[in-house]
Amino acid sequence: MNEEALLARAFEERARIFQRYERGRENLAGQIDPWEDPEFEDYHKTDRYGFIHDERLLQKTAPQKINVEVEREKKWLKMLGSWDSPTTMEKLHRRIYKGIPNSLRIKIWCKLLNVNSVKSTSPGKYQEMLKLAKQWSTDARQIDSDVNRQFREHQFYRERYSEKQCSLFNVLCAYSMYNSEVGYCQGMSGLAGVLLMYMDEEDAFWALAILLSDKKYAMHGLYIEGFPKLTRFLEHHDKILTKFMPKLKHHFDKFGLDAILYSLKWFFVCFVERVPFSLCLRVWDIYLLDGERVITAMAYTILKLHKKAIMKLNDMDLIVNFIQVKLHKEFGYEDDMVIYHLERSMEELKRAKLDYPGPPPPTELPQRALGVFVEPDKKSKIGQRAENFSETEKQARATVILRREKAALDLQDLRVSQSDTVSDHSGVASGVRCEDSVSALGSRRSLADTSVTSTADLSVFSSGRSHAPDNSLDTHSNISDDGTGSDGSGICGMSIQRAPSTAHSTPRATPHPPSVSPHSEDVVRIHVTYNPLAASPAHLQPVSPSKYKSYADEHHKPVSLGLYTSNGAPNISSDNRIRIQVSSDELLTPVVDSGRIITQRYIESHPGIYE
Repeated sequence: MNEEALLARAFEERARIFQRYERGRENLAGQIDPWEDPEFEDYHKTDRYGFIHDERLLQKTAPQKINVEVEREKKWLKMLGSWDSPTTMEKLHRRIYKGIPNSLRIKIWCKLLNVNSVKSTSPGKYQEMLKLAKQWSTDARQIDSDVNRQFREHQFYRERYSEKQCSLFNVLCAYSMYNSEVGYCQGMSGLAGVLLMYMDEEDAFWALAILLSDKKYAMHGLYIEGFPKLTRFLEHHDKILTKFMPKLKHHFDKFGLDAILYSLKWFFVCFVERVPFSLCLRVWDIYLLDGERVITAMAYTILKLHKKAIMKLNDMDLIVNFIQVKLHKEFGYEDDMVIYHLERSMEELKRAKLDYPGPPPPTELPQRALGVFVEPDKKSKIGQRAENFSETEKQARATVILRREKAALDLQDLRVSQSDTVSDHSGVASGVRCEDSVSALGSRRSLADTSVTSTADLSVFSSGRSHAPDNSLDTHSNISDDGTGSDGSGICGMSIQRAPSTAHSTPRATPHPPSVSPHSEDVVRIHVTYNPLAASPAHLQPVSPSKYKSYADEHHKPVSLGLYTSNGAPNISSDNRIRIQVSSDELLTPVVDSGRIITQRYIESHPGIYE
């Protein structure tokens, strides 16, 4: 097709998408595909926040708590009547940490964000941006896809082209025109979705604009090309772990777990779909009051509260599943207790001067005037990818590769340091065995699903075009313990892709290791995890390194990984895992046995064992 035909096709597609949202659900009878609109089911309970559950909820709100909230509402209503008074300012911090009554969040959030003041300075701007989006938006297709993925279990967003789905689409499209530098990035739909639960369409638009551009929150740096703020906050998070929880950091490094694999939604969407929604709202209350410090402190608090449970998990996938999925379903602590620990964490980090990663550099703040229309170029209109990576994308790729290499080197140093003592501590490490439904995660998922868990190097820093059929962010907000979500996707990770700005289009900036050509688009990576505790059943014992020589002499066969003895019967395969045969009798190839490396240096220093 020639350029004119491509432009015409893009225009028609955009018009068709906007038309469906303008008509709404009532006027689209028979035109909504079944996969877009889940069938009605008889649910037992809808919680007070609007989320639908397919099983009866426990009655957690005792009558005395209801009475307490009613009394708090009275106090908050009195405060709202004199919001700017010194007395209100004195009480505000204490009362927000106790919790904002849910019925008053709409008013208090608007007060904390100063929405009405900002909106009054630009009357008619939202309608202007929405009108421009209908004519010029290059992100409409991607936004359309993401709107129907966001909060599918919430009554506001469950039905296709419902009122709130239409509002969410409008807000995101209008903002993509308002902030041409960001455009639209997957993840922003989570922010806008929560705001729309408590605000009308225009207020939610301005609240989103404030969260991204105000220096107190400065989320602009999370969504621009290269995600510089994410990188900065991950580095700060690592500093906190190294200082306050070195054993946990060591545990993560042991299994090659980078913070980017479990903390994306912590930083990108302020813990949405990573902790129970009631707790998420409490964190949002405090975040809107105190800003960025809350995010770093809450990340620290989550790991501090669950450190013992995490230390018992001896596999990267199990750790990620626990942090991302299990804590979302059941956090294990009452909300008031978590907020108490959050406040203590903020004080602890402040004393150590680690409460704040520092003010955002100019590059993380908007560089272009907001609300000024920038016409997209022809490639952006068509949806054509750029031929070359930008310098920012190259730098982002390099940053991810360096983080991966550093983690790999740390893990290698750890294993080498353990290798000299391998003969003194041979055998299977005694540890906590995970229940069957969890330990089988690796076998029940496809390799593609498993690879998503460790895709910081694949997609979190990639820039996807909005026209691409599979450049989606699956938030996996409804994942079961066996790794299968309600949408049929089975993984607990979060893969972020940003739609480029209207000024230029960008390629899919998937970071590649140095050995792979950066221009190669069709690269498949398979990540195979190794769980030393799950490598053998409890009744089987691995052949000890000190027994290799006598074992080989007795049974006249080379030793291979995965070879076990049971009740005196040798050579019984422990399970159906892939095994690597070491063909050399001298074991010149480094061998991993139950998580320990037997290196060539160890072999040479023990000639009596390996002759």
